[in-house]
Amino acid sequence: MCMVTSSAPRRALVTGASSGIGAATALRLTSEGWQVFAAARRAERLESLAEQEGIIPLVCDVTDVDQVAAVRARITEAGGIDTLINNAGGALGVDTVAEGKLEDWRWMFEVNVLGTLNVTQAFLPMLRAHGEGTVLNLTSTAGVVSYEGGGGYNAAKFGAHGMTGTLRLEEAEHNIRVIEVLPGMVRTEEFTAKRLRGDTAAAEKVYTGVEKPLTAEDIAEVITHAVTLPHHVNLDQIVIRPVAQAAQHKVIRQG
Repeated sequence: MCMVTSSAPRRALVTGASSGIGAATALRLTSEGWQVFAAARRAERLESLAEQEGIIPLVCDVTDVDQVAAVRARITEAGGIDTLINNAGGALGVDTVAEGKLEDWRWMFEVNVLGTLNVTQAFLPMLRAHGEGTVLNLTSTAGVVSYEGGGGYNAAKFGAHGMTGTLRLEEAEHNIRVIEVLPGMVRTEEFTAKRLRGDTAAAEKVYTGVEKPLTAEDIAEVITHAVTLPHHVNLDQIVIRPVAQAAQHKVIRQG
């Protein structure tokens, strides 16, 4: 198996790369000279990324074992990766626990937890063989602080948070660096609108009066910094919030 070495150009797989933080991360890494395999379900949304030099688009549903295996085979043929960025995830609904829809909870658990597990298991042998592998999981402050109406998303991100901590303990002996990035309020073009089932007006209200919520590019910058540091430096957990969001329940709104 042909694998990248420490002297070769850095190579990463970014999941959920068709929009938002995933797309911004793929673009930021390539601007720093990385080669990026950008994986997402929607082929049409990957087309614009394909125009960027250094990005190889791959259509993949992270919850599908066969599709992930096909992506691994493609990446192996191309020389492998040293960094895995598990960004694919999402929220659906704002129901209370009492009224939560089982199908919503199931989808959130499958994409945020099982999808991350599926991709991680597929690429751990490659990262171990590299000798200086990195796994970065994008979770959320919702994975460490609960809030009303967030039960399903809280449960999924708490699960992803717990899995990431366990992975760090288990893979240290293989010299795999495991990083967790936990964003707070980030304004992207799709996340909140999808959570609110396409109600763009309601999605806009989430950010009303917040002078400067975080952007996808803000998170991409932090991710790039974390994975570009010397390998022995592990930023275990990075919590990122806008200044206006002092805590999960404290948001400063103007006007």
